[in-house]
Amino acid sequence: MDFSWINSFSTELLRGLGITLKLLLLSGVCGFALAVVVGLGRVSRNPLLRAPMQFYISVFRGTPLLVQIYILYYGVGSLFAAYPPIRGSFLWPYLREGFWYVALALTLSVGAYVGEVLRGGLRAVPRGELEAARAYGMGYWLTLRRVWLPRALELVRPTLVGECVLLLKATALASTVAVTDLLGAANLVRAQTLKVYEPLLAVALIYIVLAFVIEHLCARLGNASQHQRPQRQA
Repeated sequence: MDFSWINSFSTELLRGLGITLKLLLLSGVCGFALAVVVGLGRVSRNPLLRAPMQFYISVFRGTPLLVQIYILYYGVGSLFAAYPPIRGSFLWPYLREGFWYVALALTLSVGAYVGEVLRGGLRAVPRGELEAARAYGMGYWLTLRRVWLPRALELVRPTLVGECVLLLKATALASTVAVTDLLGAANLVRAQTLKVYEPLLAVALIYIVLAFVIEHLCARLGNASQHQRPQRQA
């Protein structure tokens, strides 16, 4: 194995790492916000809210993420490119970049998967805790913010950690639409050095380290939240 090429391509690898982290953070934060809305809609008693959320989840969980990226990048992107007012607007420098289509696809995917996870967590919260919050005079939104959603997140925390790791690995699909993320940087190295395995092994090691960091940070946050929770008196 020859890894002497790393010094020559360190800039490309670091740039690819930065793009991967941007995709992870942007789609993770926006996707989680969307997932909260989806989860609340799924547990709503109003069918006008529940049915659209169920349809959304079925569509995005029932189709491959790569297909979704292709539809957005080649389909929607081509429509934007063929529309002169958009090509001449300030949005075009962003709409012509594959990064934003991948970020949107990942956000919608996270919203669907994590939204269904949150639905299970919201339904798993004991009704007695919600009734106790109402007895203290809390309204719906205050109960949601202080009791319902935090307890649901605590119950599904291990699953959310797994979803974060899956999202990290899903960012590698960005390389399929000319986005030079980590895997795209590895492909660039392979094309210029004709080395097949070494760039892939190096990138795989980086993904493993990132997954470990995500799991470690989530464990630290979980332990911190448990220590901050007041202990019940006997």
